[in-house]
Amino acid sequence: MRYSKKTMKLRMDYNNMMSASVGKDGFTDKNLSAIGDELTKAFNAVEAGKGKGMMGWADLPYNQDEVVEDILETAKQIRKNYEYFVVLGIGGSALGPIAAFQAICHLHYNDLPKRKRKGPKFYVEDNVDPERMEALLDVIDVEKTMFNVITKSGSTSETMTQYLIINNILTKKLGAKAKEHIIATTSKSTGNLIKIATKENYKTFYIPDGVGGRFSELCPVGLLPAAVVGIDIKGMLAGAKYMMEQCDSDNVKKNPALMAAALQHLAMQRGKNIGVMMPYADGLKFIADWYAQLWAESLGKNKKLDGSDCNVGQTPVKSLGVTDQHSQVQLYAEGPFDKVITFIGVDDYRTTVKIPEGCEEYPNVNFLCGHTMNELIQAERKATEYAVTKAGKLNYTIMLPELNEFTLGQLLMYFMLQTAYAGALLGIDTFNQPGVEEGKNATYALLGRPGYDEKRQELANAPQKQNKYII
Repeated sequence: MRYSKKTMKLRMDYNNMMSASVGKDGFTDKNLSAIGDELTKAFNAVEAGKGKGMMGWADLPYNQDEVVEDILETAKQIRKNYEYFVVLGIGGSALGPIAAFQAICHLHYNDLPKRKRKGPKFYVEDNVDPERMEALLDVIDVEKTMFNVITKSGSTSETMTQYLIINNILTKKLGAKAKEHIIATTSKSTGNLIKIATKENYKTFYIPDGVGGRFSELCPVGLLPAAVVGIDIKGMLAGAKYMMEQCDSDNVKKNPALMAAALQHLAMQRGKNIGVMMPYADGLKFIADWYAQLWAESLGKNKKLDGSDCNVGQTPVKSLGVTDQHSQVQLYAEGPFDKVITFIGVDDYRTTVKIPEGCEEYPNVNFLCGHTMNELIQAERKATEYAVTKAGKLNYTIMLPELNEFTLGQLLMYFMLQTAYAGALLGIDTFNQPGVEEGKNATYALLGRPGYDEKRQELANAPQKQNKYII
């Protein structure tokens, strides 16, 4: 499918980050000019890193023609032969596929009859809650299911636990044919899963070495699940490529992702350590979940590249318009000046629902009649933006002409570039995650993984909890 760049261009409106709109807490053109050298340095650092180290994700819109064709053919066979498709994964291996599925597919996709779905029912098993696994097994037939095991390292405890359970069930039921129900998505060169996949002869897709989990939605991690449920993955990649083109400038006023990073950087310097993401479309609800991992894991660091202490980062908060106007906006409007709110709006929704006539005797209800739900949600977004702006709270808005694969690809790449620029401005390693690794290592030690005796002893020597502090 071809998409028009002219009509499908993402727009970023940052008026309400500026002092002209929000007053003393806002920024001026002088504030942006004052960090001009830092912005140029950050832009150049990201440009120099593209395709290198852990920035392999920047090449994904350009270098996947062959693997995309393989994915499309595999997805076609899965749709033909299986009734269920289940992703086994956690973190970036799960959040990206969930976000794309929610954004593009019918909001009640799994409840549709098969003739309307035109693809298998879709589930993502992104936790190790035993009740969740049991519930999944209650609603699928494993003999009619394709399982996609996704872990780059092949040692992610949660994913490999899921795999062990599923593989055991499949082997008991199907014997040697169990391998026909598992696809591995993992590193080509290292880790346990590639060894298992080779031994068991699983169909395998590879995660490029320079692509970390939270940056992996535009590689086979996200593209295979998307293709299985009928999402136009070429459109997603085309949108991502278009965003790369839009951000090909060190002029902050021509580069939307660099501008977003600059404003968030300035905000963090003023103590705005909470970033709220509030999309006004149910289809974008899980974009906020995906972004939360991207932003938190990338920017939450205690060391700069030069080794100095920093303890930086901005805490992401997930919100949904209009739903959370009735639960969180009171805090945003009248609470502390410690937040930046990112609104995401959609110009044209994929359907129009008219509000019928009725309740004529109740004017404060009847005024809605003759309007549409589309008008209502747009008015609610604009009204909330106005309310927090009037209260002097920093906010900006991203507008999508409509929600489709091309605009979704733009949005994903926009946030990944924003994150890379923000990390460069903070002077940190945007792509590592030592805080996550500490928790992983402690888990390994507690469960007796070989090679973790020292960590096990460290845990044993940790201060013991006192009963007097347990009520």
